Amino acid sequence: MSRGHKKQQDQNAPISVARSLSDIDLPDVAGLGVHKESELNIRSAMLGDITQLVALENASFESDRLSQRRFMHWLKAADSHRVFMVATHNDVLLGYGLVIMRKGTRLARLYSIAVSRQAQGLGVGKKLLLALEQNTLEQDKLFMRLEVATNNTGAIKLYESLGYRTFGTYANYYQGSIDALRMQKPIRQSLSLQTLPTYPWYQQTTEFTCGPSSLMMAMANLNPKLDMSQSLELDIWRQATTIFMTSGHGGCHPIGLALAAHQLGFSVTAYVNTKAPLFIDGVRSEHKKYIMQAVDRQFLQQAKAQGINIIYTDPDVNALQTGLAKGAAVISLISTYQLDGKKIPHWVTVTHIDEDCLYLHDPDPDDLHPQPMDCQHIPIARGDFFRLSAFGKSKLRTALLISKK
Repeated sequence: MSRGHKKQQDQNAPISVARSLSDIDLPDVAGLGVHKESELNIRSAMLGDITQLVALENASFESDRLSQRRFMHWLKAADSHRVFMVATHNDVLLGYGLVIMRKGTRLARLYSIAVSRQAQGLGVGKKLLLALEQNTLEQDKLFMRLEVATNNTGAIKLYESLGYRTFGTYANYYQGSIDALRMQKPIRQSLSLQTLPTYPWYQQTTEFTCGPSSLMMAMANLNPKLDMSQSLELDIWRQATTIFMTSGHGGCHPIGLALAAHQLGFSVTAYVNTKAPLFIDGVRSEHKKYIMQAVDRQFLQQAKAQGINIIYTDPDVNALQTGLAKGAAVISLISTYQLDGKKIPHWVTVTHIDEDCLYLHDPDPDDLHPQPMDCQHIPIARGDFFRLSAFGKSKLRTALLISKK
């Protein structure tokens, strides 16, 4: 079993924490005569599977089970949102696997996989997982992630044998204070497995402090003694805010964030692809525009006085990659339109760049991806990042390269 919110602990269960199936209304798997993988049928889940899915779920998990309603949600969901497959023999359901997609990224997550205990040892889990990977790859995803209890040695060995590698842990994640391993596999075979760096993550505490939260992650990576706290988050926002935005509280100006980092003892190079006042696209109020333009001028004057380097060009991914390789940290503005369909400017931390992808720490979990795991080292293909990093009609692109003084 692999599920972010389920409490998997049984080290003797290769895939799921299945109890005996003798007490539930499922056919007798032991008498099916399945002797080899070729006799298994792997196919997409269908509405007609609902009864057996719920029965297997109830037998496999002691808590946080998927309800019949949630199963129906995923069965009816568009293919672009999930891959949902079952393993059967003679119409008897032996296992299921559910992968959910992160919109706008090349990342997918193995949300849940369960195999009947009486069917274990028949290769069901392996064949099911490989089919999930293939179908996920066809959705143009590059990476599959999962988490698994550290004492579930059977599942860990299976995942490792299929190319999954550990890139982090969650302490006390499962019932009984069991830690969880975070594992990832590049499912496109031409990719070489990357060992992702250890990088601090912080969840923003307001809807308008993604900039300070991303900056704190970057600075904490450079200085582990930095206290990532709400107090510092709000202090940075007060220093860097644009005052207004199209609606609600103002977000953070890149030069305002650069000034905040400079005041905290870091060197900053700011990339901005325009000299025009920022974020006024879509702001209808002339008063708000006037204030935002005044703030923009003040930030530029203060940056000049502090000697902050501003490069008026699109952020160059190769330059950012070189900076990361030299020990610097990077935050970037993106548009959330590619992720959630909303045209909102959003700051993220770039944790790593390789020949295929940029990896992002997003400080703002959403309803579809509420787990911290889903917000860390999110892979974005290099070819997709240029589009993702453009905000508004003016196609604003901006990033900060932060280093120790």
